[in-house]
Amino acid sequence: MSLTNKRRLTGFWLVLMAITLCFGIICPASATAQAESKSEELNRKAKTKVSPAYPPVARRMSITGTVRLAVVVSPNGAVKSARVVGGHPVLVDAAMDAMKRWKFEPAPTESSGIVEFKFQPQN
Repeated sequence: MSLTNKRRLTGFWLVLMAITLCFGIICPASATAQAESKSEELNRKAKTKVSPAYPPVARRMSITGTVRLAVVVSPNGAVKSARVVGGHPVLVDAAMDAMKRWKFEPAPTESSGIVEFKFQPQN
């Protein structure tokens, strides 16, 4: 990684940390990530749900929230595509990685809908 890219990355993290601190978010002792599909929007049952790994950076920065993904499921039950509809940028990659590993029941046609991944402190 070049020195310029390292400086940009460092600057990005400093700004992100400053924004997080400005909102007064409290650091959780431990955290989990949960996923749920919105049944009113995605009418296929998931056979295999993979929970996202809570990113260590998010834990250190006390970032919580919900990542919403618009998902297209192919007829064979594999996730064809997923795109971010909303959520904190630090949590998005974990949600996308987990979503790619979900498997749904087969159906005659493609299905689409919204899946939410909730990242929150564990009590």
